[in-house]
Amino acid sequence: MADLSIEFCGIKSINPFWLASAPPTDKAYNVVRAFEAGWGGVVWKTLGEDPAAVNVSSRYSAHYGKNREVLGFNNIELITDRSLELNLQEITQVKKDWPDRVIIVSLMLPCEERLWADILPQVEATGADGIELNFGCPHGMPERGMGAAVGQVPEYVEMVTRWCKQHTRLPVIVKLTPNITDVRAPARAAKAGGADAVSLINTINSITHLDLDQMVAFPIVGGASTHGGYCGSAVKPIALNMVAEIARDPLTAGLPISGIGGIGNWRDAAEFIALGSGCVQVCTAAMLHGFRIVEEMKDGLSRWMDQKGYQSIAEFSGKAVPNTTDWKYLNMNYQVIAQINQDDCIKCGRCYVACEDTSHQSINQLVDAATGTRTYEVNQEECVGCNLCEITCPVQGCITMVPQDTGKPYMNWTQDPRNPRAEKVAAEQVA
Repeated sequence: MADLSIEFCGIKSINPFWLASAPPTDKAYNVVRAFEAGWGGVVWKTLGEDPAAVNVSSRYSAHYGKNREVLGFNNIELITDRSLELNLQEITQVKKDWPDRVIIVSLMLPCEERLWADILPQVEATGADGIELNFGCPHGMPERGMGAAVGQVPEYVEMVTRWCKQHTRLPVIVKLTPNITDVRAPARAAKAGGADAVSLINTINSITHLDLDQMVAFPIVGGASTHGGYCGSAVKPIALNMVAEIARDPLTAGLPISGIGGIGNWRDAAEFIALGSGCVQVCTAAMLHGFRIVEEMKDGLSRWMDQKGYQSIAEFSGKAVPNTTDWKYLNMNYQVIAQINQDDCIKCGRCYVACEDTSHQSINQLVDAATGTRTYEVNQEECVGCNLCEITCPVQGCITMVPQDTGKPYMNWTQDPRNPRAEKVAAEQVA
């Protein structure tokens, strides 16, 4: 049976599933319930200087799909609203009672070295396994010069990270904001400051929806609202891209990554790990479904690893990174064409409508004059292999994209004679 245990920047964990710094990790009661359910670790909800932050009511909103499925989750909650002393006491006791579980302490303070130098020894004394620097919170705290206000300035990221490395022996994980043009810049800065790892993504600036009667966005606080932090399954594609960008950047290659963003099942976790994450953090899925979802995550990941022959997490961590590249290096001579399995087709016509109205008019609708029966066939000469028909088809596997033997060798855009800069690009590469 597959071994789910990991070692992340020197920290041993019984499995790669950790709860992210958020309401589920705000107090000992929640954390103990999480450990009883089987989570390998937690990142304790962000601690700061006293007096503690004060939250508003209400705090959450959601972006819904069909049948009120929560696709995205928005919050305007701040860091812990409990005293630093109480949090430290609870962390100490929980770590004592659960020595085989990981406790990372999230921290957020103003950019003053003395404040970090004061709190770090107190956190270290709890027996915690590491710290996570919250440079990502997009609401409330940036207005105070913290959270994303730090994470968006690489110089600040490097500076504070270096302070922490000087004032603690614990591993330092830097949590990055997605509210930035290029996530590689703060990741490079974190590495330059001596970070042991980075975690990403934090939440994305968002407004989920409005009350059109009151003309105010949700969540509503006394007739007004504000932007919040967006998370949940909807942010997963953004998170995967940012994780991959750091994993394949030569300047941050080898820097351990804790993947965060829309992880709700074992497959999500496996995808993050395949793109370079050494462990994963979960929040929204636990808030929506409870802590016991980790049982299905562990079981599903273990079964998949057994099926694929992976004996450990490390064997497939980062395995998809070499296959992730810039667009200009993709094979211009590779070609796929859609193929419709007529036995599986339910004749709904969605592929035809999508292709006819918005793409390449490469699906023919054939109508039997006698019976009125419709049949859909791909015009291979017109099909460009865009995948739209496969995506719109409600029957999984009915439409497949079949590779074609073009008889042409690999050629990327920098080599393509249709590229007006091809010769110049090629010359630059040689130089």
